[in-house]
Amino acid sequence: MSKYVIGIDVGGSTTKIVGFDENKNLINPLFVRATDQITSIYGAFGKFTSENSIELDQISRVMMTGVGSTFITKPIYGLKCESVPEFECVGRGGLYLSGLEDAIVVSLGTGTALVHAKEGNKIEYLGGTGVGGGTLMGLSKQLLKMDEIEHIVELAKEGDLNNIDLRIKDISKLESFGGLPEIMTAANFGKISDIATKSDVAIGIINMVFEVAGMLAIFAARNHNLKDIVLTGNLTRIPQSVEIFENLNSMFGVNFIIPKNSQFSTVIGAALSAE
Repeated sequence: MSKYVIGIDVGGSTTKIVGFDENKNLINPLFVRATDQITSIYGAFGKFTSENSIELDQISRVMMTGVGSTFITKPIYGLKCESVPEFECVGRGGLYLSGLEDAIVVSLGTGTALVHAKEGNKIEYLGGTGVGGGTLMGLSKQLLKMDEIEHIVELAKEGDLNNIDLRIKDISKLESFGGLPEIMTAANFGKISDIATKSDVAIGIINMVFEVAGMLAIFAARNHNLKDIVLTGNLTRIPQSVEIFENLNSMFGVNFIIPKNSQFSTVIGAALSAE
């Protein structure tokens, strides 16, 4: 009978869950939303085991992380839950998904956290910023009167940053200034136009959040003599992220990577910690 290790990442109202079998094969992760953490955890656990035909006696360990994991003080369905520090899970999951042995791993969630992860070494938390998904949603609610991420992303597809951001080309006649390309942002929202549309504002907010996180990651990578930066977390699902980080790659000579299953990196790291 196969044995499984289960990883659970408990956020404010979202729980992610993943499993590995005894041959280290990844079982498709999933997430559920609920009004409170306890409901979310039990809902995710029940749905995951049912969909993958996993019996309780086939589960050898349950590894749990995330801010909401503190709400769990008793076994789940009789299974003891082991707590794992979240930043360790961020780093371990980022290396696993990217296939790298040494990288800066960025967790793009409600806020943004950065870690230095190196195979065989202790994972180092480097710091972060309060600019993240919470910023995107808060500003969108205030400026656009929208609080559905799918709608915000769709609106942003028609946006034009030339009506929002002040760029090098706006303050210099040269194609590059001090080696900086003309499309580089000099000031987010520094040139917001009277005729800026809601679409322009939407892409401006998204761009600002990703550029802030991206520049912090670039500074961290330089400090550790690295070029590989692995992006993880829910924000990596936003389609505009690809172009924004590709531009940063070109401008600063780094290698931003958004791996498959990037939004599940932390919970995958939790499950892997059983090793």
